[in-house]
Amino acid sequence: MMEEPLLQKYMKPLVSIVIPVKDEEENVPPLYGEINAVFDSGPWQWECIWVDDGSTDGTLSCIEELHSKDPRHRYISFSRNEGQSAALWAGFSESKGDIIATLDGDGQNDPADLPMLIAMIQEGKCDMANGYRIKRRDGLVRRISSRIANSFRNFATGRTIRDVGCSTRAFRRECVENLPNFKGMHRFFPTLVRMKGFVIAESKVNHRPRYRGSSKYSIGNRLWVGLFDTFGIFWLQKRAFSYQIACSSESSDQRGNSSE
Repeated sequence: MMEEPLLQKYMKPLVSIVIPVKDEEENVPPLYGEINAVFDSGPWQWECIWVDDGSTDGTLSCIEELHSKDPRHRYISFSRNEGQSAALWAGFSESKGDIIATLDGDGQNDPADLPMLIAMIQEGKCDMANGYRIKRRDGLVRRISSRIANSFRNFATGRTIRDVGCSTRAFRRECVENLPNFKGMHRFFPTLVRMKGFVIAESKVNHRPRYRGSSKYSIGNRLWVGLFDTFGIFWLQKRAFSYQIACSSESSDQRGNSSE
């Protein structure tokens, strides 16, 4: 039977790492090893949630095996491919941590960068720590497409985020509660979080070449739809509202009770 302190460690992690995966059976095992090496030597209780986005290879079998070896690695699997935004949303909903961190499942994000981002939040520097890749290790088409999309998003939303497409990030779980859920949402996390009044900071992170598997990126499935979605976020920003409550019956009652 599992001892109570160990049981509590698994049930109430401080950090939840969410990783969407789609046909990444070659990348899952080495990424699992890196995550364990980084977080086992750190000060946090943690869990890792793998979200299988309708893989057609052996990805699900890989993460099932990881869970059987180490219950801190949990998983959910979609019955069909739903996209990265849905996978992240499902992972956030499944997570139990006070702080959530994300990585891509292709091995290009470095798990060793996450402790720095998590520490920025714990030290009170920000609510979301967003990584930006100092040296992209992608092909020319992807780098050009990403630069176009990133520049257009910043222009349209009036927000300057160095690298909106970087999945190496960490944030308080409150940042993603009650966000609108739509396809493409993941491309606008920093903008949507900032609209809610949260503080965002940025930090340099490592970016690695893809050594295994094949990229799912193409101009057709990422660039044009991302640019189209930007108009929706632009509308949302223009129509968003916020307010501060000056007084209420609750506060009046509390003052009355304290004076009795």
